[in-house]
Amino acid sequence: MIRLDAAQLLESAGALADLLVGTVNGGASVGFLAPIGRAQALAWWQERAADVAAGRLVVWAALDGDRVLGTVSLAFPGKANSRHRAELVKLMVHPDARGRGLGRGLLATAEAAAEAAGITLLHLDTETGSPAEHLYRSAGWTPAGAIPDYAADPGGVLRPTTIYYKRVPATALTR
Repeated sequence: MIRLDAAQLLESAGALADLLVGTVNGGASVGFLAPIGRAQALAWWQERAADVAAGRLVVWAALDGDRVLGTVSLAFPGKANSRHRAELVKLMVHPDARGRGLGRGLLATAEAAAEAAGITLLHLDTETGSPAEHLYRSAGWTPAGAIPDYAADPGGVLRPTTIYYKRVPATALTR
Protein backbone atom coordinates (compact mmCIF):
# COMPACT_ATOMS: atom_id res chain seq x y z
CA MET A 1 0.00 0.00 0.00
CA ILE A 2 1.21 3.46 -0.72
CA ARG A 3 -0.11 6.72 0.63
CA LEU A 4 -0.73 9.11 -2.24
CA ASP A 5 0.08 12.80 -1.98
CA ALA A 6 -1.90 15.21 -4.18
CA ALA A 7 0.53 14.96 -7.10
CA GLN A 8 0.58 11.15 -6.94
CA LEU A 9 -3.21 11.11 -6.74
CA LEU A 10 -3.42 13.13 -9.94
CA GLU A 11 -0.82 10.88 -11.60
CA SER A 12 -2.81 7.81 -10.53
CA ALA A 13 -6.24 9.27 -11.28
CA GLY A 14 -6.67 7.21 -14.44
CA ALA A 15 -5.91 3.94 -12.67
CA LEU A 16 -8.10 4.96 -9.73
CA ALA A 17 -10.89 5.80 -12.19
CA ASP A 18 -10.58 2.32 -13.71
CA LEU A 19 -10.91 0.84 -10.22
CA LEU A 20 -13.99 2.97 -9.49
CA VAL A 21 -15.61 1.98 -12.81
CA GLY A 22 -14.90 -1.71 -12.18
CA THR A 23 -16.19 -1.52 -8.62
CA VAL A 24 -19.44 0.30 -9.37
CA ASN A 25 -20.19 -1.54 -12.60
CA GLY A 26 -19.41 -4.76 -10.71
CA GLY A 27 -22.27 -4.04 -8.30
CA ALA A 28 -20.63 -2.40 -5.27
CA SER A 29 -22.36 0.56 -3.71
CA VAL A 30 -19.78 3.30 -3.16
CA GLY A 31 -21.92 6.32 -3.90
CA PHE A 32 -22.36 6.06 -7.67
CA LEU A 33 -24.96 4.65 -10.03
CA ALA A 34 -24.14 2.13 -12.74
CA PRO A 35 -23.11 2.33 -15.37
CA ILE A 36 -20.47 4.86 -14.43
CA GLY A 37 -18.25 6.11 -17.23
CA ARG A 38 -14.51 6.55 -17.02
CA ALA A 39 -14.74 10.33 -17.57
CA GLN A 40 -17.04 10.73 -14.55
CA ALA A 41 -14.81 8.51 -12.41
CA LEU A 42 -11.67 10.35 -13.52
CA ALA A 43 -13.18 13.75 -12.71
CA TRP A 44 -14.28 12.51 -9.28
CA TRP A 45 -10.75 11.37 -8.40
CA GLN A 46 -9.15 14.54 -9.75
CA GLU A 47 -11.46 16.60 -7.53
CA ARG A 48 -10.11 14.75 -4.46
CA ALA A 49 -6.58 16.14 -4.97
CA ALA A 50 -7.41 19.47 -3.32
CA ASP A 51 -8.64 17.70 -0.17
CA VAL A 52 -5.49 15.56 -0.11
CA ALA A 53 -3.29 18.64 -0.48
CA ALA A 54 -5.19 20.38 2.34
CA GLY A 55 -4.89 17.37 4.68
CA ARG A 56 -8.65 16.76 4.78
CA LEU A 57 -8.31 13.41 3.02
CA VAL A 58 -5.69 10.68 3.03
CA VAL A 59 -5.75 8.15 0.18
CA TRP A 60 -3.91 4.82 -0.05
CA ALA A 61 -3.65 2.63 -3.12
CA ALA A 62 -2.74 -1.02 -3.53
CA LEU A 63 -0.81 -1.28 -6.77
CA ASP A 64 0.07 -4.05 -9.18
CA GLY A 65 2.42 -2.26 -11.54
CA ASP A 66 0.46 0.68 -12.92
CA ARG A 67 -2.87 -0.92 -12.05
CA VAL A 68 -4.69 0.06 -8.85
CA LEU A 69 -6.24 -3.06 -7.32
CA GLY A 70 -7.68 -1.33 -4.27
CA THR A 71 -7.95 1.90 -2.34
CA VAL A 72 -9.12 3.29 0.96
CA SER A 73 -9.31 6.81 2.34
CA LEU A 74 -9.69 8.61 5.64
CA ALA A 75 -11.67 11.85 5.67
CA PHE A 76 -11.04 14.28 8.51
CA PRO A 77 -13.78 16.67 9.67
CA GLY A 78 -12.97 20.36 9.82
CA LYS A 79 -14.78 21.06 13.08
CA ALA A 80 -12.72 21.78 16.20
CA ASN A 81 -14.82 19.39 18.29
CA SER A 82 -14.30 16.52 15.83
CA ARG A 83 -10.53 16.30 15.52
CA HIS A 84 -10.46 13.01 17.42
CA ARG A 85 -12.35 11.14 14.69
CA ALA A 86 -12.19 10.32 11.01
CA GLU A 87 -14.44 8.66 8.47
CA LEU A 88 -13.28 5.61 6.55
CA VAL A 89 -14.40 6.19 2.96
CA LYS A 90 -14.23 4.51 -0.43
CA LEU A 91 -12.74 1.16 0.53
CA MET A 92 -12.69 -0.52 -2.87
CA VAL A 93 -11.13 -3.70 -4.20
CA HIS A 94 -11.36 -4.42 -7.91
CA PRO A 95 -13.66 -7.39 -8.58
CA ASP A 96 -10.73 -9.28 -10.15
CA ALA A 97 -8.67 -8.93 -6.95
CA ARG A 98 -11.26 -9.90 -4.33
CA GLY A 99 -10.83 -12.82 -1.97
CA ARG A 100 -7.07 -12.32 -1.48
CA GLY A 101 -7.15 -10.30 1.75
CA LEU A 102 -6.59 -6.98 0.02
CA GLY A 103 -9.64 -5.34 1.63
CA ARG A 104 -8.47 -6.44 5.06
CA GLY A 105 -4.99 -5.07 4.33
CA LEU A 106 -6.38 -1.72 3.20
CA LEU A 107 -8.56 -1.52 6.28
CA ALA A 108 -5.62 -2.34 8.57
CA THR A 109 -3.51 0.32 6.84
CA ALA A 110 -6.13 3.01 7.44
CA GLU A 111 -6.69 1.93 11.05
CA ALA A 112 -2.95 1.99 11.80
CA ALA A 113 -2.57 5.43 10.23
CA ALA A 114 -5.53 6.72 12.25
CA GLU A 115 -3.95 5.41 15.44
CA ALA A 116 -0.61 7.02 14.59
CA ALA A 117 -2.38 10.33 13.92
CA GLY A 118 -4.07 10.34 17.32
CA ILE A 119 -7.52 9.50 15.97
CA THR A 120 -9.51 7.67 18.64
CA LEU A 121 -12.75 7.02 16.76
CA LEU A 122 -13.39 5.85 13.21
CA HIS A 123 -16.78 5.59 11.54
CA LEU A 124 -18.16 4.49 8.19
CA ASP A 125 -21.36 3.61 6.43
CA THR A 126 -21.97 0.68 4.12
CA GLU A 127 -24.90 -0.89 2.36
CA THR A 128 -26.76 -3.18 4.75
CA GLY A 129 -26.36 -6.79 3.69
CA SER A 130 -23.35 -6.10 1.48
CA PRO A 131 -20.23 -8.30 1.52
CA ALA A 132 -18.37 -5.36 3.10
CA GLU A 133 -20.32 -5.86 6.33
CA HIS A 134 -18.57 -9.18 6.96
CA LEU A 135 -15.17 -7.50 6.60
CA TYR A 136 -16.00 -4.71 9.03
CA ARG A 137 -17.58 -6.98 11.65
CA SER A 138 -14.68 -9.44 11.50
CA ALA A 139 -12.23 -6.55 11.93
CA GLY A 140 -13.90 -5.46 15.17
CA TRP A 141 -16.16 -2.68 13.90
CA THR A 142 -19.42 -2.18 15.81
CA PRO A 143 -22.73 -1.55 14.05
CA ALA A 144 -24.45 1.55 15.45
CA GLY A 145 -27.67 1.09 13.51
CA ALA A 146 -29.25 1.07 10.09
CA ILE A 147 -30.98 3.83 8.19
CA PRO A 148 -33.68 2.66 5.75
CA ASP A 149 -33.62 3.86 2.14
CA TYR A 150 -30.38 5.79 2.79
CA ALA A 151 -28.82 5.51 -0.65
CA ALA A 152 -29.46 3.98 -4.03
CA ASP A 153 -27.43 0.92 -4.97
CA PRO A 154 -25.64 0.95 -8.36
CA GLY A 155 -28.89 -0.15 -10.00
CA GLY A 156 -30.83 2.78 -8.52
CA VAL A 157 -32.77 0.83 -5.87
CA LEU A 158 -32.98 2.51 -2.46
CA ARG A 159 -31.24 0.38 0.15
CA PRO A 160 -30.61 0.65 3.88
CA THR A 161 -27.18 1.64 5.15
CA THR A 162 -25.54 0.46 8.35
CA ILE A 163 -23.35 2.87 10.31
CA TYR A 164 -20.27 1.32 11.94
CA TYR A 165 -17.70 2.67 14.36
CA LYS A 166 -14.44 1.52 15.86
CA ARG A 167 -12.52 2.92 18.80
CA VAL A 168 -8.82 3.26 18.07
CA PRO A 169 -6.15 3.55 20.74
CA ALA A 170 -4.26 6.79 20.07
CA THR A 171 -0.48 6.55 20.17
CA ALA A 172 0.39 10.07 19.03
CA LEU A 173 -1.21 13.42 18.36
CA THR A 174 0.21 14.51 15.04
CA ARG A 175 -2.80 16.13 13.39
